[in-house]
Amino acid sequence: MAASCSWDSMDVHLLRVLFTLLTECSVSNAARRLNQSQPAVSTALRRLREITGDQLLVRSRSGMTPTERGAALLEPVKNALAQIEAIAVRQVRFEAAKSRRVFNIATPDYLNADMLGRIVGRLRTAAPQSQVVFHSLGPDSDFTAALESGELDVVIGNWPQPPEHLRITPLFEDEVICLMRREHPLAGRPLSVDSYLAAEHLVPTPYSVGRRGVIDLHLARERLKRNVVASVPYFHLVPQMLLQTDMIFTGPRAFAEQCMRTSPLVTVDVPLAFPPMSFYLLWHDRSHYADECRWFREQIVSVARNSEAGRNRTSTRFAA
Repeated sequence: MAASCSWDSMDVHLLRVLFTLLTECSVSNAARRLNQSQPAVSTALRRLREITGDQLLVRSRSGMTPTERGAALLEPVKNALAQIEAIAVRQVRFEAAKSRRVFNIATPDYLNADMLGRIVGRLRTAAPQSQVVFHSLGPDSDFTAALESGELDVVIGNWPQPPEHLRITPLFEDEVICLMRREHPLAGRPLSVDSYLAAEHLVPTPYSVGRRGVIDLHLARERLKRNVVASVPYFHLVPQMLLQTDMIFTGPRAFAEQCMRTSPLVTVDVPLAFPPMSFYLLWHDRSHYADECRWFREQIVSVARNSEAGRNRTSTRFAA
């Protein structure tokens, strides 16, 4: 029999009828199993024969028996129904205590290390079988593509204007401060605008290509220019560079305080009204509704907003 219809005509109902007929080898038994009338199953069988171009089941002494083509279709149809069920059935609710998931997060290296430690501690307590992998957010990082592909689950960063095409929630704000060695000529006294701009500045290499940070954006708006003499791609290099030179570094207070705990450095208030650095959590729509990803984001937000930096420097508009 020549096929008069394409496989595009095959739907889930016909697949279920075909599987039941091939396993029951009886139209009446298949009808009872499917809770349908016998004529309805007979009509479906006729449709299946038109689509496949094969009789699929033929009469035999014991009732009906599959044809060679029908027998060959049994396993593929069974597998197809299993795949359809996997798509249709709602995902099993995420259980943190049993999860073995690997969570991937990208952060700039100047982010508060204490806060990151608390995030890891929270995960180890709530999901002890899971893993968390931190990725560096450097100038060559295409974090948008990594979020879209699932290589990253979330990104923490600070942008004067966060990317609009990604999901976003604010975490905390941190004020801008100057960091320098204790013996620096400008240490221990208030900075004037002129002395600040004329000082030798160490600056970070932007981790988001083509985007100015809070400090450079503010200076550009005020038509001011600082004396940049060196740039560095990794913040952990900043303390040693400051200790060996008369450079100053302008950055978030939490990072400066972290440096002062291990190096003879001091902070001085900036003489300009820099806006605070706003830190955000970013993710892509692909993971927005996944229970495990939502849970992971909730842990980060909870730790960040309740950390010492968050409590002291989160504005009211960032309230949960």
